[in-house]
Amino acid sequence: MKDQIRAVAKEHGFDLCHFTRPQIADRFIAYLDQWLASGFHADMDWMGESERVGRRKNPQAMLDGVKSVICVGMRYTPPAYTLEQAECAADRGVISAYAHGNDYHEVMKKRLKALARDLDTLLGPHQQRIYVDTAPVLEHALAESAGIGWQGKHSLTLNRELGSHFLLGELFTTADFEPDEPADFHCGSCTACMDICPTRAIVAPFTVDANLCISYLSIEFKGFIARDLRPLMGNRIYGCDDCQMICPWNRHATTPDPDLLTPRRENILPELASLLQLDEVGFRTRFAKSPVKRTGRAALQRNICIAMGNSGDASFVPLLMDALKHDAALVRGHAAWALSRLTTVAGHAAVLSALDTAMAAETDERALEEMNLTIQNIRIKP
Repeated sequence: MKDQIRAVAKEHGFDLCHFTRPQIADRFIAYLDQWLASGFHADMDWMGESERVGRRKNPQAMLDGVKSVICVGMRYTPPAYTLEQAECAADRGVISAYAHGNDYHEVMKKRLKALARDLDTLLGPHQQRIYVDTAPVLEHALAESAGIGWQGKHSLTLNRELGSHFLLGELFTTADFEPDEPADFHCGSCTACMDICPTRAIVAPFTVDANLCISYLSIEFKGFIARDLRPLMGNRIYGCDDCQMICPWNRHATTPDPDLLTPRRENILPELASLLQLDEVGFRTRFAKSPVKRTGRAALQRNICIAMGNSGDASFVPLLMDALKHDAALVRGHAAWALSRLTTVAGHAAVLSALDTAMAAETDERALEEMNLTIQNIRIKP
């Protein structure tokens, strides 16, 4: 029966399908407690809510009478460029590879629901519940116990054949299956993922401090990004793949055929200039069905301002001066910071004039602070 279910799961686009019990190993519970106690969940307060924490530790609370968890993995296309190529494309932004196409939450939920219906046909009606990332489930812990792969030091799940370029989903069921063998650990003494992290967010093996993580900062966090972290973000405007791209287990990662997320060419190293000029309607149209839409136009254009500031390309200055009139204070403030990085002696007067005009109309304290600091920085430039 498990082989039949794996075959059906494959038909629905899941390259990996393994079985485990609704239990979490003690070491993962200890990691979770330590992570929360250290404040590594940043401003994601919901992750520390007692009810959600309890559900993460006790998956049996996710479905009455649950006996098994079917863990699935769906591959996506790895980045079509190297780390060096991405870094050298200063006029372009880096979007994480999983977000080059459609939102995986919707794609996987639809396919997991179809798998659940097929299970009713195979097993007879029984209780089931599906999850894709948005519920309080320790999916990497369950994936490891199911044998899908082990948790790497970057905290993502690694598979010997597929590397880490796949997404996880779970089907909780009252059907009883013999669990598969758990995965063994195969990272050894390698610390490549920890060493490559631009902000040193992987503070210890298996431990990511979201306060420093570019994926968190560029997607989940909606405020003003700390000034000391902005230069480290480079041109990453939505997520960060560095720890995966450097991982030896991804050297032979292949492209799924077909890629059910249907990646779009325009999301692979997109032009920064065109993205900064999108209005709200343009943003929603440009990123329709994309997970990028979830972060919101203001936060994305904040990230674009940072990428422009890190580019060293003074041709962005006119666009950033226009961005001082943006409808979001978040963008206005980060545009000011970017101008402080790009303004040359020859452009002092025009930029200072634009900043003076912007400050006269500005009502947001953080944006005002950024503009004032930029003016100070420009005036002391040699």
